[in-house]
Amino acid sequence: MSPELRYLSVGYRNDWISRQALLTSHPSVPMAESIQQLILDHLDAHGSVDDTRTLTLPGAAAPASDAESQTTILGALNSLLSREMIHYESHETISHVLTPEGAQIARQGSHEALVWTALSVKEAGTPITPAQLKQIIGDEAAKVGQGRAFKNGWIAKHGNGLVKVVSTIEDVTQNELRAVESTGTLSAGEKSLADLRKRKLIVQKKGQWFTVQKGPNFSTSTAKPETDLTVDMLTSGAWKSAQFKKYNFEAEGIYPNGGALHPLLKVREEMRNIFLEMGFAEMPTSSFVESGFWCFDALFVPQQHPAREMQDTFYLSDPIKALSPPRDYYERVSRVHEHGGFGSAGYRAPWSDAESHKLLLRTHTTASSAHMLYKLAARCRGEPPKEDDDARSGRDDDGFRPAKLFSIDRVFRNETMDATHLAEFHQVEGVVADRGLTLADLIGFMRVFFSKMGISNLRFKPAYNPYTEPSLEIFAFHPMLNKWVEVGNSGMFRPEMLEPMGFPKDVHVHGWGISLERPTMIRYGINNIRTLVGHKVPIESVEKSPAVRF
Repeated sequence: MSPELRYLSVGYRNDWISRQALLTSHPSVPMAESIQQLILDHLDAHGSVDDTRTLTLPGAAAPASDAESQTTILGALNSLLSREMIHYESHETISHVLTPEGAQIARQGSHEALVWTALSVKEAGTPITPAQLKQIIGDEAAKVGQGRAFKNGWIAKHGNGLVKVVSTIEDVTQNELRAVESTGTLSAGEKSLADLRKRKLIVQKKGQWFTVQKGPNFSTSTAKPETDLTVDMLTSGAWKSAQFKKYNFEAEGIYPNGGALHPLLKVREEMRNIFLEMGFAEMPTSSFVESGFWCFDALFVPQQHPAREMQDTFYLSDPIKALSPPRDYYERVSRVHEHGGFGSAGYRAPWSDAESHKLLLRTHTTASSAHMLYKLAARCRGEPPKEDDDARSGRDDDGFRPAKLFSIDRVFRNETMDATHLAEFHQVEGVVADRGLTLADLIGFMRVFFSKMGISNLRFKPAYNPYTEPSLEIFAFHPMLNKWVEVGNSGMFRPEMLEPMGFPKDVHVHGWGISLERPTMIRYGINNIRTLVGHKVPIESVEKSPAVRF
């Protein structure tokens, strides 16, 4: 007896017919609701659903034994479960389905049977060579079928060809595949199934079915509870009798598809926190375009230095000329370049106003440091302060007050782009200005700073910079590369740079700089900078990059 007839036999015939008529005459009624109603009616009649595979879905001619129907039933069960109208348990089934090759064999016969069929009986016909066999049944069938036909004793060699040695055969493979196709399994047992799986003629398929019980809020009505309290409900008073859906406070919210910080920004923030922790103030570095004066001349870089040539610097064509810096300071800088001063012989080379007024994309953030140091020396030059902060400045009688400043921003070089170089990159820079600073203070500070980045094994090498003397290159031992790598450059700003600004002779300034890209590549195991910055960067790598901690 079908589930529908069993359902009718307990006195619900008229009600069941009316519901089926409603679903038939109103196709707009959602299928999900009709399945929910079917389950609730069955529970009301029988107390439980012992096996959802015995249910016949509306509009179907047979019980819902296939996986697709059970998936549809699962959606209806979850909807009822959320309203506590039912409880259900899942049960797993394992069956087998034919692969495309298995389905072909079930229709046409196995490869070995095709080989046997194509051959003639020994002494009754001409033997067929393997090459001819391939032309008759195809390469794949001939290749696979010959071995199995020999193994079964169906064929034999005769001269240079093959012949039949039995008059009839039983195509066991075809019969087994037809049985699997109809039942999903084999009565012969797991060994035969394993052989067919090994030959990739069948695959395992997992299915499920359910047993269903009544829940605490069981009802045969599928009316959905209200999810929102509306103005109309409050006005009419309908909220008093309405059934509201319970809030599930344990449900996880939808993961927001928001932005993600680029690895460079994560490392930048870590470095920034180190500076702030050490009492530094951040310099404004929004001036990507600088003049040759602030980028080079103020730093005591000679106007004939090769770094100022077109092959290293991006110069602007429009506008082509910068505004003039303060006149008295400009004259002091030009004089020390051309004729010397402040204990220096200078460069003894002609001074070019045109070279000094060129506009360019800054090649280092030290141009911003020069601006800030010039402003810091304003009191030393006797210029009036913008506000009266003498009480909290901590300055000495000559107007100087110590400062610790840092910046992390972009710079531009006319570089040939490769795995480790870009025309645009970031520079991390810091300066410390105070009286009586020595080279030992700079080395000590560098050790503390890099230790906060997790780098403790440092070496310092004497170097040359136009605007620092003495100068030091900083090397760290890289345990993954097992070698020493350069991680920064540092030095003490020259008197030829500081004294024209107005600083007293006993004020010294430490300066150093490192890149942002190199430590980021090391932290994230990146060996090509073009996969860190640029159009080749996959968005997924940005979204999934972990936080960095030094």
